[in-house]
Amino acid sequence: MRHACLAALALVLSACAAAPTASAGRGAASKPSVAAAMDSQRDIVLAVANPLDPQGTHAGSSLLGYVPPGHYGAGQRAVSQLDELKQRYGLREVVGWPIKALGLFCIVVEPPAGADRDALLQNLARDERVKLAQPLQDYEVYADPPRQSAHKYNDPYADLQRGFVETDAALAHETSQGGGVHVAIVDTGADVTHPDLKGRIADTHNAVDDDAAAFDRDAHGTEVAGIIAAVGDNHQGIVGIAPKAVLSVYKACWYPDRNAGARCNSFTLAKALAAVLDTDARVVNLSLGGPADPLLGKLLDELLRQKRIVVAARPPDGDAMGFPDNSPGVIVVRSSTATPAPADVLSAPGSDILTTQPNGGYDFTSGSSMAAAHVSGIVALLLSIQPDLDVASIRKLLLLDGKTAHGLNQVNAALAVRALQTSLRHAGSP
Repeated sequence: MRHACLAALALVLSACAAAPTASAGRGAASKPSVAAAMDSQRDIVLAVANPLDPQGTHAGSSLLGYVPPGHYGAGQRAVSQLDELKQRYGLREVVGWPIKALGLFCIVVEPPAGADRDALLQNLARDERVKLAQPLQDYEVYADPPRQSAHKYNDPYADLQRGFVETDAALAHETSQGGGVHVAIVDTGADVTHPDLKGRIADTHNAVDDDAAAFDRDAHGTEVAGIIAAVGDNHQGIVGIAPKAVLSVYKACWYPDRNAGARCNSFTLAKALAAVLDTDARVVNLSLGGPADPLLGKLLDELLRQKRIVVAARPPDGDAMGFPDNSPGVIVVRSSTATPAPADVLSAPGSDILTTQPNGGYDFTSGSSMAAAHVSGIVALLLSIQPDLDVASIRKLLLLDGKTAHGLNQVNAALAVRALQTSLRHAGSP
């Protein structure tokens, strides 16, 4: 019944709106890229140590010594070892990239034709030159399947935002709107020209391809960004949970075609997370997931070690045993339901959420991806008040809603902000 009402409401609103611009669809398929051409059933992620020790330079050499142009960012030792490994095991390099935070240089390789990948991985694991060898794995964003048509709205719809209303975000905004907090969104691209996102997205990074047009037409990242930080008080559209927060968007996921959900892989996610580690982003939103992954696990551990607050979407099947939801330091969020949640999982609105869409539009969407975005926004509200909060303190504040008595763990922005203010007063803070 709810979906029928929402569909009817969307039709009425679209009839009252000005004629929308032509849409490229919910998620525009990216042009063929290195990432999209990778095969998770065959390809391997391989890493060697990359200390980048100072090298003796000679006339005509770079500061890294005689490093082939294709390996810019790799030290001579890493280049030599990778060349030896490729020759020894018959590997073909697809792409390579340095991970400064881990002191590694990684490459994605294709095994030789007919080779058994599992056996090859075992041999590589025994090779003393290899620091990491693992399958290339696929990941996906957590949202309902895309609709075939989208309805565009031009008027303010704050009262239609279930998440904004149910978390009492407007009350929280009397104290905090997330000002000064930097949130990194690792996702698809996002519509940086959207009227409700202009000025909120400070920078973008593309770990998939160089297709700027596809970046702007990507739906999932646009939806997540709108929930977190859509502009408030601009007489149009919606209001984000943390409308004064600063966003950075890292495209690590792409749409294989317009009728499929977005996908990511170990390569694109590792590039994005490594880039986040080089920034001051305090909150990292990961509305995606998939199998456990050694390389991604290392990067996640480093983010947590640096006291970043990582918010992840719980898989639709509830199996929190993969990346990024299997780490105890990650705040895992499910879409609110009437059933009790596990003690370590938060609930937030995730059904029929009105948010931003590409081409300046708005539409309803559902999924734990949207629930995680609500929590990332609330975390930004808290950090704006007390920047040095750790994840344990934030988790405690997020579990203050009275609904936790029934095991639902429903977050509430106003209660969390009020509790933080009270604790600061008791501690003698100004």
